[in-house]
Amino acid sequence: QVQLVESGGGLVQAGGSLRLSCAASGFPFSTYYMSWYRQAPGQERELVARITPDNRIDYAESVKDRFTMNRDNVAKTSVLQMISLKPEDTGDYVCHSMDQARTHGYWGQGTQVTVSS
Repeated sequence: QVQLVESGGGLVQAGGSLRLSCAASGFPFSTYYMSWYRQAPGQERELVARITPDNRIDYAESVKDRFTMNRDNVAKTSVLQMISLKPEDTGDYVCHSMDQARTHGYWGQGTQVTVSS
């Protein structure tokens, strides 16, 4: 059974930091793309960061230089370290995994991040 369990969300003031973690199980983690998406109220879900199986990382322009994503293939976790948070970073942050053939994709339940001004 595939599981993606996010943790680490919360309420933080602008300029603060949060560390999100995604714990994965039930699929061959090291061979999958791992991504973080976010969705703000009334807005479409957007890609925040993605890491490939060989550790290449892409970031949304809006989070470059503030967010850092990594993966631990032994612990089967993906982490999103966020600094210098802004109110516009507020949203539901969801972990996603996808195989390299792009035939199997899985979503977590999400963790809420709220940044107050």
